[in-house]
Amino acid sequence: MNEVSVMKQEMQDVLEKNILRFWLDKMVDREHGGFYGRIDGQGTLHPEAEKGAILNARILWAFSAAYRVLGHQEYLDAATRAYEYLIDHFIDKEYGGVYWSVDYLGRPLDTKKQFYAIGFAIYGLSEYVRATGDREALDYALQLYDCIEEHAFDREYNGYIEACTREWGEIADMRLSELDANYPKSQNTHLHIIEPYTNLLRCLKELHAQESCDYVPVLGSVLPIGVTIPMEDIFNVEASLRNLIDIFTDKILNPETHHLDLFFEKDWTRGAGRLESYGHDIECSWLLHEAALVLGDKAVLAKVEPIVREVAKASEKGVCPDGSMIHEANLDTGHVDDDLHWWVQAENVVGWFNLYQHFGDKQALDRALRCWNYIKTQIIDWDNGEWHWSRHPDGTLNTVDDKAGFWKCPYHNSRMCLEIMERSEF
Repeated sequence: MNEVSVMKQEMQDVLEKNILRFWLDKMVDREHGGFYGRIDGQGTLHPEAEKGAILNARILWAFSAAYRVLGHQEYLDAATRAYEYLIDHFIDKEYGGVYWSVDYLGRPLDTKKQFYAIGFAIYGLSEYVRATGDREALDYALQLYDCIEEHAFDREYNGYIEACTREWGEIADMRLSELDANYPKSQNTHLHIIEPYTNLLRCLKELHAQESCDYVPVLGSVLPIGVTIPMEDIFNVEASLRNLIDIFTDKILNPETHHLDLFFEKDWTRGAGRLESYGHDIECSWLLHEAALVLGDKAVLAKVEPIVREVAKASEKGVCPDGSMIHEANLDTGHVDDDLHWWVQAENVVGWFNLYQHFGDKQALDRALRCWNYIKTQIIDWDNGEWHWSRHPDGTLNTVDDKAGFWKCPYHNSRMCLEIMERSEF
């Protein structure tokens, strides 16, 4: 077996035995439904922790994708558990959208509408549709797409704002987290809107090609035979995705540095200083490429592909000699966050492998392999399952941040495994 084949087999083993096994064995909330909200960095379960929309949507995505690729019933069962919990507890039946969080009993806790979270709900729902053909899930995904387009899209300056109140009114604190600057637009939210819109379009195209949604008996819902996907839905999502690609290439990408700028005023004036997020750079490089490939417009792809390589090249600034990648830097203050975060390593692998697959870049393959080796030796928790949050620059393990929680989900790492497993060598 060559080195890529070995890596693919290793990743399938890690996906099934290390990542998904952890969530199946330790995070299923059999008393109150869905999944627990937190296991801390010491491995202690907090059964009464709040449950975040992002966590639940990412669990939905991970198990849906795993079922689609591997076909194991327990993955479908977990995906369906996440799907039903999302619909029953996170969907706002009165105003639309999804709540930011619910308590451990499933009652609304933080009811603001963060469009980043709504984007992830679309991502999880559309992947569930890809795995099962369930029409109800598709309807929910399209309803959430309409919510973003109606309430987040800036018709004056283009792009998408960060957040609203539950009733879709203005909200003073639009930050995604306490670590973010309070600006109405961000690279991060746009990245995680282009990501679900890409998957939603792919889902619609796949269903349209099949000309009907399949009936899935385990879901207990009889779907009509011959239900076709309206071309209007495809055209609308295509138009949104095309526009988002332009936003990244023309607004978010810094033409001087080829890094992505992070925060913006409504009129796209750059804010919060000179910040560089190397993990987001490399993640964007392949997600932007994926968006153009799914869109299927040769002119757009021709415009995007050189940019894909430029953004990846810029992210090299964060690459360490051992293949790992640091988090981010503030060039104005000189502060460098050189922790080695789990999610950055996962995106680092996919980003470089994407350049190898599509452009024949052997150096990029070497970077992907070296980072994978770093993950295997330094980030994966082989004893207790899942991955550690990070290692510090001195090599010590970060056991303060969660093993599973509001932001620590089976998403970046399971997606890395699935992406490499599904990608073919040229």
